[in-house]
Amino acid sequence: MWWKILACVWVVIFGSIVAKASAQPADTIFDEAQVPAYVLPDPLVMEDGRKIESAEDWTTLRRPEILRLFEEHVHGRGPVAPDRIEYTVTSTDTNVLDGMATMKQVTIYVTGKRDGPSIDLLLYIPKTAQKPVPAFLGLNFFGNHTVDASPKIKLSESWMRSSEEKGIVNHQATEASRGTSASRWPVKKIVARGYALATIYYGDIEPDYPEGWQFGIRTAFDTKDKTAGYGPSRWGTIGVWAWGLSRAMDYLEQDGAIDSKRVAVMGHSRLGKTALWAGAQDPRFAIVISNNSGEGGASIIRRRFGEALHHSVTQFPYWYHPRYRDYAKRENALPVDAHMMIALMAPRPVYVASATEDRWADPHGEFLAARHAGPVYHLFGLSGVGVDQMPPPDQSVGDLVGYHVRSGKHDVTDFDWEQYLNFADRHYP
Repeated sequence: MWWKILACVWVVIFGSIVAKASAQPADTIFDEAQVPAYVLPDPLVMEDGRKIESAEDWTTLRRPEILRLFEEHVHGRGPVAPDRIEYTVTSTDTNVLDGMATMKQVTIYVTGKRDGPSIDLLLYIPKTAQKPVPAFLGLNFFGNHTVDASPKIKLSESWMRSSEEKGIVNHQATEASRGTSASRWPVKKIVARGYALATIYYGDIEPDYPEGWQFGIRTAFDTKDKTAGYGPSRWGTIGVWAWGLSRAMDYLEQDGAIDSKRVAVMGHSRLGKTALWAGAQDPRFAIVISNNSGEGGASIIRRRFGEALHHSVTQFPYWYHPRYRDYAKRENALPVDAHMMIALMAPRPVYVASATEDRWADPHGEFLAARHAGPVYHLFGLSGVGVDQMPPPDQSVGDLVGYHVRSGKHDVTDFDWEQYLNFADRHYP
């Protein structure tokens, strides 16, 4: 119990700091005329100046180089995957969602050892399927039990951020938490379209506060100098969450009901940043979807519009490799930017979504990143976002790189999911 007490003490302190910092800083840019001049690094030019002119050279030379640059300057590098996956199916209900689906709950042992750390996966599978089905995989913010109000879903016992709205009391879920995030997870719609849905509480992987690394899966790997916290050799928390998504993918490859060649990874906000990094590192994800991910995700870092790099590393330094802080207010020195993160998915389909009222996440910057990833897709003879100008609200554009800006606030809505389902329908054979 000592670690839970320590965790709560630290979170009280950190929570007060974030509460004070969460108001938009005085130097926040919300005027395009104030965006500083910048030059984007060319995704098709190697560090030594060589020009990339073929899909083969991209795959063998430039893509590994960009991936390494993101590891060294933004996210850090996680450990290799375990040799084999260990898991336990803890429950199976063949008659949920008014008879539309089978629901499984699975405990995944992420190091391949049953005495190591674990995460709980919730999985819905269409009952009418005659063969393995494609799936969406995403992390959730407040526990699997918030996706649907069913009392059959295990109530998470993991630490959670305080939220009266979500029924979180003393950093623990209560029965009042059930179904409180259902609006972001239209499970019936997803299942009715022939897709499975898999989700994991992100705090199962690692709690979302600076000292959370002491209580998540990093305890199984980062055993040296624990008092130092996250140091130069360590991976940031976004990297940890992304690594956990790949362990969920390990399980989905073992589940005969899932077509593991057609799994889309999707995330919102900080978990949209996570989905992008997971998709960049793990080519098993057939589609990658970023919803309102902003700085450190799908928006151009160099623009400083809305949440800037220096804001992010001040409020949430633990999300990133410590070196990322070196680029605060000197973004042009950073050897990568968001268009290169999106380009790392090529030739796989990737979708970027914004919201008109979510200026903190810089919708225009997200569109620009999607557009500037296009030259890499062109190497493969593929079309990217396909337009030069940002589309009007509530209109989806793009081919292999999809994009829309939805009317409304920072959220995930039915409109967003409709675009993701349509996108998957187009790109899955």
